Amino acid sequence: MEDKTKFSLFVRNRRKLAEKMLPSSALVIHSADHMPRNGDQFFPFRQSSDFFYLTGIRQEKSILVLCPDHPDRSRQEMLFILPAREETEVWEGRKLSPEAASRISGISAVFPLNLYESRLHEVMLHSRHIYLNGVMHYREPDELLTRDERISRLLLEKYPLHKPEPLAPVISELRLQKEEEELAWIRKACAITSGIFHHLLGVIKPGLPEYVIEAEMTRECLARGAEGHAFLPVVASGANACVLHYQANRDLCRDGELLLLDFGAEYNLYASDCSRTVPVNGRFTSRQRELYRSVLKIYREAATLLVPGATLEEVNRKVRALWEEEHIRLGLYTGKDLKKQDPARPLCRKYFPHGISHFMGLDVHETGGRHVVLKEGMVLTCEPGIYIPEEEVGIRLENDLLITPEGNENLMDGTAMVPEEIENLMHKD
Repeated sequence: MEDKTKFSLFVRNRRKLAEKMLPSSALVIHSADHMPRNGDQFFPFRQSSDFFYLTGIRQEKSILVLCPDHPDRSRQEMLFILPAREETEVWEGRKLSPEAASRISGISAVFPLNLYESRLHEVMLHSRHIYLNGVMHYREPDELLTRDERISRLLLEKYPLHKPEPLAPVISELRLQKEEEELAWIRKACAITSGIFHHLLGVIKPGLPEYVIEAEMTRECLARGAEGHAFLPVVASGANACVLHYQANRDLCRDGELLLLDFGAEYNLYASDCSRTVPVNGRFTSRQRELYRSVLKIYREAATLLVPGATLEEVNRKVRALWEEEHIRLGLYTGKDLKKQDPARPLCRKYFPHGISHFMGLDVHETGGRHVVLKEGMVLTCEPGIYIPEEEVGIRLENDLLITPEGNENLMDGTAMVPEEIENLMHKD
């Protein structure tokens, strides 16, 4: 992927981070773990999003050390990587040379891992604070310690007089506003995802197992130049669509049912995220069309609210009010029911239990709270849905939006969304 990266992006990212660090500070951040699967087998390696954001390096067992105030410029930015060894290259392929790592990252001081301890000690002698990385996303499991967290504990034991500073809030804020190179990779991921969806419209039919559609997704994803899925895809037919993160993908797609697809390609580690709902037999029933048009109506109104200056808290509140009107119109509950509802368990959430949007980038769910003020360069989803278990129906529509000075840009523009367009594409032959 060296040809897909531009080291100037990573130089700028590190510069932005350095400007937010306290004086007399050091920073240590590690690559992701190469997770064992079983025996001598490993899961496919996927670089830590934060590490990639700062270096562009996709290799395991790599370490970045920053000390912007160090008097020796060669110690202000240091990258440590695995040394190349002929005996391992036979089995695992060639590792990055220091020269290649420098070209990718823009870091001139690249050292083998065995020099990490001594070089780090030099840096710690010139710093009082140390920035360490850790889990910040609320959905991350507490029981799983990352490589960063394990090494951080050892560092604090070795250097107890240094004041630890959390890196996660600083870097998470920086990652929300995208640079042009990042937007180019997200646009590419979205274009691939759009192409996959249009391909699937010619594949879906009654009697087809959900996993066959997932297999088609995967094949098209790789064939179109993506590295794979940005997350495990949802291929949910009938009542399965009422499970928000359904991932079994083992049932048959039956005549008369709807099929909810939630998937996205990953390109150069940047995600896309798209949801569409289609009739398995290519034609919506009158009730399915009525429900679908309600979701489409909410999508269009919600998209106009995702603009600079807004917050997800405000947008979610307005969207819930819009859904209450639609739910009443659809006969799901009455105005009287609404007046008597338990405020702690609003009726709206029975049929729309998730938020309207989330931030996106290197992670499909970027860390960004509901009170973050939207700014130009942020990328987030718009994804209304309706889920009615008693009717065995779940419908979700989702596009990725770039916040612009004037409002937003739909990065999934051109991806079929109107019900008549979907029907026509499913019957074009």
